[in-house]
Amino acid sequence: MIYSGPAITVQMLDDGIAEFKFDLENESVNKFNRVTLDDLAAATQAVKATPQIKGLLVTSGKSFFIVGADITEFDKVFANGRDYIKDWVMDIHRTFNAFEDLDIPKVVAINGFALGGGLEMCLVNDYRVMSDKAQIGLPELNLGLIPGFGGTVRIARVAGPAKGIEWISTSRPRKAQQALADGVIDEVAPHDELREVSLRALKKAIAGEIDWQAKRAIKLQAVTMPEGDSNDFFSSIRTELSKKINSEQYPASKAFLDVIEESAAMSREQAVEVEANHFADVCVTPQADALIGLFLSDQVIKRIAKKNSANAIEVNKTAVLGAGIMGGGIAYQAVSKGTPTIMKDIGQEQLDLGIAEAEKQLDRQLQKGRLTEDKKAATLAMIQPQLNYDGFNEVDIVIEAVTENIKVKQIVLTEAENEIRDDAILASNTSTISITELAKGLKRPANFVGMHFFNPVPLMPLVEVIRGKESSAAAVSTAVALAVKMGKSPIVVEDCPGFLVNRVLFPYFDAFDLLLKEGACIQKIDQVMEDFGWPMGPAYLSDVIGLDTCVHASDVLAEGFPDRMKPDFKGATKVLFEANRFGQKNGLGFYKYEADESGRKRKAFDQEIKELLAAHVDAADGPGSVEFSAEEIRDRLMLTMCNEVARCIDEKIVSSPDEADMALNMGLGFPKFRGGALRYIDQTGLNEYIALCDRYAHLGKAYEAPQILRDMAAKGETFF
Repeated sequence: MIYSGPAITVQMLDDGIAEFKFDLENESVNKFNRVTLDDLAAATQAVKATPQIKGLLVTSGKSFFIVGADITEFDKVFANGRDYIKDWVMDIHRTFNAFEDLDIPKVVAINGFALGGGLEMCLVNDYRVMSDKAQIGLPELNLGLIPGFGGTVRIARVAGPAKGIEWISTSRPRKAQQALADGVIDEVAPHDELREVSLRALKKAIAGEIDWQAKRAIKLQAVTMPEGDSNDFFSSIRTELSKKINSEQYPASKAFLDVIEESAAMSREQAVEVEANHFADVCVTPQADALIGLFLSDQVIKRIAKKNSANAIEVNKTAVLGAGIMGGGIAYQAVSKGTPTIMKDIGQEQLDLGIAEAEKQLDRQLQKGRLTEDKKAATLAMIQPQLNYDGFNEVDIVIEAVTENIKVKQIVLTEAENEIRDDAILASNTSTISITELAKGLKRPANFVGMHFFNPVPLMPLVEVIRGKESSAAAVSTAVALAVKMGKSPIVVEDCPGFLVNRVLFPYFDAFDLLLKEGACIQKIDQVMEDFGWPMGPAYLSDVIGLDTCVHASDVLAEGFPDRMKPDFKGATKVLFEANRFGQKNGLGFYKYEADESGRKRKAFDQEIKELLAAHVDAADGPGSVEFSAEEIRDRLMLTMCNEVARCIDEKIVSSPDEADMALNMGLGFPKFRGGALRYIDQTGLNEYIALCDRYAHLGKAYEAPQILRDMAAKGETFF
């Protein structure tokens, strides 16, 4: 044994070949934590001091190669500030460079995933062989960072600047054939033959049949630029990227390109220092803090979901009550993950609509090459559409997805309960109606739980699992386990009007209505909130949801929280609803919707809005006549939402800040680069945030800082 450490071993094989194996002790995956980085430095020196080594085979003892840096260690490093971060990452560069400079050929056998620092480790090798089942990529932009272990520098030299930029800017992992075509790897091997093929390549390199020195030399010198003016090249790239991502919201999207452009003519030593400078800069941005926080919160909710599913009964078959778009979406999601599903409705037309929705989703997968015609047919056949309750005694869980009306739901749930086994679980897909109230008419309320799917079901990852007053641990666990099996991210919430997501959304809509009452401009409000980072402003979002749905939910919440969600005026949303403007569903809402040349509905401002709202606006000159600053619009809308999230934490509607922020991110599209409502409060600063609340407290209780925030500020606490 040449070297043995907790993360890396180096052992002689035959013919002067040594195996350099990553195998981190007591971990299921390899990652670049402090232990691995220290081992890499020491193992590299051990190899350098062993002259009998003629070539190095770099492998992993895990099912994945290396999944990247240990993100849980970032907090301690980043807390020391920008200069410390730069010194820290320059030490890592020196280690990677020392490995790259070993005067022997190095062939890496890439299995599983090699992401971030894992791919950066692959790039310092001279020859890269990849399993046909592996995936590699540089996902750092998702964390608000740039590749910091030399990835920005090396991929632009190995694959060329255009491909390097494409790999970093898209962040997604690539499969083997794509990686080969892009020049990031040198060879693809059948998974079971990866070691054999890699050893063969290494022996060729030792024998001089592969010019490994030339491959290394490419990484040590300037970038080979495309023909033409390099300034024009980078200018064009920047223009294209700016159409896809806002660099002010995601500064790392500009920083990585700055690295490639600034270091294009430099040697490796100079280039990695440029990378280190920009890496250190983005590490201390609030965007990186928020995005890394979201990544860690995602790990937290996965662990919580695993814990919450501990008492689940096994689900081998499901049923959905109510077809249509929502029911069809739920049925599709279940069968796409292998669970046979009965879909029942009282009318054939609705059943046909549900099947059409499922088939539409399968066709999308077919067009993307993710399934075959045979697989599509087999999956669709797993949905059993019917007008009766035949076979309901065989299902393990029934998801009711009929219209959002308490009386209708109670009738359907009572019927279904009489048709299922005593141990089967009954769930309601409701967005606002109390699970405890719905349970009152049931014989087995302990087996009843809420499962709130978000529309469109195939695209929205969140499922709120609502625990009613009498819901058993088994019912909640089964709903959580089924959501996970369906590929969703479940978050358990306690029963209350609106549950979590809608409860915190509608104060935001109320604040929007109040601004309109005071004469604010609809389009400006939408633009301000889009600039803040929301995918759409409140007017457009209301139209997408449906103004009828918004009014119904608003009424439920007003009854539940009259002190802060029951306005003393008729808001614009209700005015438009009463004028039969329901949003996108009938082409008229806050905007009017007309088909463009491609047939896609586009929103446009409708002058009729001013006439409809004129009698409900305080401003003498009517709707849109009062100028509000972007800052005031932003603050008034965000305070009401964030305050309600804080109240939900205080009331234990949701058990942790991680779950609350992830629910808003997955269910509402809260701007990722801001993390979530609670991280937004943290980043604003509790004292500053409370001062904002005090500034607008005269507008109503929704704007007042909840006591939990004042208590936390007094103790110097934060949510994260």
